[in-house]
Amino acid sequence: MLMPKRVKRRKQFRGTMKGKALRGNTIVYGEYGIIATEPCWIKSNQIEAARIAMTRHIKRGGKVWIKIFPDKPVTAKPAETRMGSGKGALEYWVAVVKPGRVMFEIAGVEEEVAREALRLATHKLPCKCKIVSKADLEGGVAE
Repeated sequence: MLMPKRVKRRKQFRGTMKGKALRGNTIVYGEYGIIATEPCWIKSNQIEAARIAMTRHIKRGGKVWIKIFPDKPVTAKPAETRMGSGKGALEYWVAVVKPGRVMFEIAGVEEEVAREALRLATHKLPCKCKIVSKADLEGGVAE
């Protein structure tokens, strides 16, 4: 699973996910990509599952880029625990994704293969996504 090697602070506030993605909203490396259409937290195991689904379908041909990284720690208290006694222990890591963010990119394969691989990957992600090409995003952010 993806996670930071070290962090400045062990536990973080939850924060908000309002607004659209200002950075990472264009396809830079590949030809096709997945963009988020709603805000969400994506766990490190969901990112890994999507990556495996894509690479299996393209039979390890082409190239896949992961443009999100889970750098936010999420804590949880054990079940049947009374309130109080501090914040819970670290449970998993998430990547904060806003609408318009390009999460995965793919290149080096035919369009049909790329679109099918990205479609399989979207089923592993917890938010609504859209498959776009580099040409779609030339004029700006796809709505």
